[in-house]
Amino acid sequence: MATKAVTPRPAPARAAPARRGGFLRTSNGKKAVMAVTGAVLVLFLVAHMLGNLKVFAGAEGFNSYAAWLRTVGEPAVPGRTLLTLAEIGLLAAVGLHMWAAVSLARRAARARPVKYAARRRSRADGYVVRTMRYGGVIIALFVVWHLLDLTFGTVNPGGAAATPYERVVQGFAPARWWVTSFYLVAMAMVGLHLRHGLWSAFQTLGLARGRRRRALNVLAAAFSAVLVLGFVSVPLAVMIGVVK
Repeated sequence: MATKAVTPRPAPARAAPARRGGFLRTSNGKKAVMAVTGAVLVLFLVAHMLGNLKVFAGAEGFNSYAAWLRTVGEPAVPGRTLLTLAEIGLLAAVGLHMWAAVSLARRAARARPVKYAARRRSRADGYVVRTMRYGGVIIALFVVWHLLDLTFGTVNPGGAAATPYERVVQGFAPARWWVTSFYLVAMAMVGLHLRHGLWSAFQTLGLARGRRRRALNVLAAAFSAVLVLGFVSVPLAVMIGVVK
């Protein structure tokens, strides 16, 4: 009697080893980092704009506000403690935001390593990509200059000894029109970044659907425009002599 051959069963496939890094290595994790840090940066921009507008209250009011920022929390904590912690947190938010944005961009590029033979790319998409890329560089350069000019007084005509109000007036004096021009361009880039970020957040959350799509698009643009106008009103007021 013939013996029936027994076909060996294939060994069960081993589960792929879990990737280290957890949630932050995933696209959703990076998007969450972008969302949280983006919200922190938006809140900072709003607070910073409102603080800048105090320059219209005059030298005493603006200088008092600047002094309060450095002494808030006293005597419970030494002077400038809370401001330093806020600056560290802001720097961390910027770094994490940039890390998440670059990581997501690289992941998207790896997901489509071979370009299509006939690639269709809308003008709007190309405009957004170029704006986010080069606008980010302009904003980074502006932040460095802004700190050297109005915070440390290194490149400000009044120097470090000048009061905050004097630094604003001398920093945006008509003779330094090129500084004001740089400021306006940088603020325009901030507005475009903010508008794009808000609209992307609405889409990620699934809010930009149906009739709400147009309303949220207008809301993102309007909020960004108001913020930019609030910032640029200060140097323009100095240029035309309203603030002096």
